[in-house]
Amino acid sequence: MKILVTGSCGFIGFHISKFLLEKKISIVGIDKLDNYYSVNLKKSRLKVLKKYKNFKFYKFDLTNKKKIKKIFKNKKFDYVFHMAAQAGVRYSINNPRKYIDSNIMGFYNILEISRDAKIKRLFYASSSSVYGDSKKFPLKENYLLNPNNTYSLTKKFNEDLARTFNKYYKLNLTGLRFFTIYGEWGRPDMFVSKIILSNLKKKRFLLNNFGNHYRDFTYIGDVVEILFRLLKAKKQPSNQILNICSNKPLKLLKIIKILENKIGKISITKKKLQKADVIKTHGSNNKIKKITFYKNFTNFDEGLSNTIDWSKNYY
Repeated sequence: MKILVTGSCGFIGFHISKFLLEKKISIVGIDKLDNYYSVNLKKSRLKVLKKYKNFKFYKFDLTNKKKIKKIFKNKKFDYVFHMAAQAGVRYSINNPRKYIDSNIMGFYNILEISRDAKIKRLFYASSSSVYGDSKKFPLKENYLLNPNNTYSLTKKFNEDLARTFNKYYKLNLTGLRFFTIYGEWGRPDMFVSKIILSNLKKKRFLLNNFGNHYRDFTYIGDVVEILFRLLKAKKQPSNQILNICSNKPLKLLKIIKILENKIGKISITKKKLQKADVIKTHGSNNKIKKITFYKNFTNFDEGLSNTIDWSKNYY
């Protein structure tokens, strides 16, 4: 089996690549090493992946259709995990063009070439942000979507585009609506990693909405196990959308208390709600549990301890 992972140096892309490499599966990774957050962190992830003999890496932008075609032609992939995207909800307010180029044009190129290559299934990263600021919980995959920023709009557009490629070109697709993923090697701009890092560097942490957000945190170890089971699952719809979440939302103020019991007092400045932020995310994971039979999600306290330990060693 040979699999392409785009965004292989990103948080989720790195972990699924490493997980599959350990299963002796051949992985080709593509990443442009964007500087939205620490390039050094991405290079550190890449260094880990390059230790595996069954890993091959290419550095370029997915808007380069010619290079993608060449790799598909030479490697003959069975599956694709498309994890590459311009991340960041708030960043999208001031930099919308980057999201159109990366999230839409890059995805279109992967879709078109995957169709021509007749791959077995394309798994692609969507986001819980497509739901917008909903009032009805837990969020289910068939609920109406209400994206409220450029990032979430590109993710919804990708889901619609994927549906079209499935309908007219019979490409098998699975859209993954990731909720708030955390864990080792996590993005330094995300809440858990960001607050741990600010504590380690003795910096003040800016807490938006006075800490009254709720987030459906999902441990990265659970995510990769779910993705692997999806890869192995035999009976799946030709086009499906799945929430990837723990179904256990936590208030950020509560998380801060848990963190302070582990790493000591955290210096915080509370701020009002920022544009584009949603108050609460809480997804139903019933659908994913029925398909994968994965039910033993990592306890948040355990996942948090793992993240803290890794952060202390890395930073």
